[in-house]
Amino acid sequence: MKRNPFFDNAKVLLIFLVVFGHIIQPFISNSNGMNTLYMWIYTFHMPAFILLSGFFAKGSGNKEYIFKLAKRLLIPYLIFQILYTIYYFYIGKEGWQAGIFYPQWSLWFLFSLFSWHILLSWYKKLPALLSISLAVFVGLVVGYFGEIGHTFSLSRTFAFFPFFLIGYWLTEKQIMWVKHRLVRISSVVVMTLLAVAIYYLPDINTGWLLSSSSYGDLGLEQYGGVARFLFYVVASIMVVSILAWIPHKNFGWITKLGTRTLYVYLLHGFIVQYFRQNNYFEVNGIIDVLGLAAIAALIVIVLSSKPILGVWQPFIEGKASLLKQVLKGERNRSSTQTES
Repeated sequence: MKRNPFFDNAKVLLIFLVVFGHIIQPFISNSNGMNTLYMWIYTFHMPAFILLSGFFAKGSGNKEYIFKLAKRLLIPYLIFQILYTIYYFYIGKEGWQAGIFYPQWSLWFLFSLFSWHILLSWYKKLPALLSISLAVFVGLVVGYFGEIGHTFSLSRTFAFFPFFLIGYWLTEKQIMWVKHRLVRISSVVVMTLLAVAIYYLPDINTGWLLSSSSYGDLGLEQYGGVARFLFYVVASIMVVSILAWIPHKNFGWITKLGTRTLYVYLLHGFIVQYFRQNNYFEVNGIIDVLGLAAIAALIVIVLSSKPILGVWQPFIEGKASLLKQVLKGERNRSSTQTES
């Protein structure tokens, strides 16, 4: 099947927003503008990423598939959990001690992605509407249990699973409906109104967008389910609004970055946390924000480069094909020089 550049372009934008969001997070408490930008991004960037992950989860749920999935997701999770723990200790980051089942920072996604595939093997046996409704119901209910939190990434797993499941049920033709002219025009209004609402409404706990805490911890134990349902609605509308403006065009090497987002996701924490720990950045105006955006883009490009892929492929993919290609090329080059 021919690869659709639309999906790779979407993944490039989303991974950039992941990195950019992590870079600007330390500045949201002192600036209403930065808080608005951060909250606006977080209403959709992970739901959209998860929806696309579900869209590409069309494999079967047999034992061989699950075994390959564990190799592709759980082994990198264990490797990077250890690496990040050592690295955090080295740079003096507080809270560096973490058990193997308490994901360090962004590693929750790997554990949850594996869990979503397991859940999918059951949910896909139900009709689409029933399965999505059940996933939403479970996602709303788990927030009432304080025991379901950061451990095993359970809270996020259940809270974000509806987006993964929706992505699974969607066809490419259905996703392309977002490109309709009326949807694109409406999306501009939606995105603008949400930004204005975030700016002027009272402070909203970012925990509602991260979905890693119970309703009790977020201070809304009784009506937390209503708040999370509103998040589902807003996030869904924002995902549609953002995807409506993703171009179909193949932009060459930029589009190709969309095939390497896992490397960026797993590795950018080493850079961003170092910046945070040493307080390298500050935000005093729009120029600073644009500068941080440029740094985020540079991080995405560098971590998607072939040298980085070659070094880290054994840890992330469990193979060294890129490194072997380089070594083979060097041997061929040496043989040619010897013969000449």
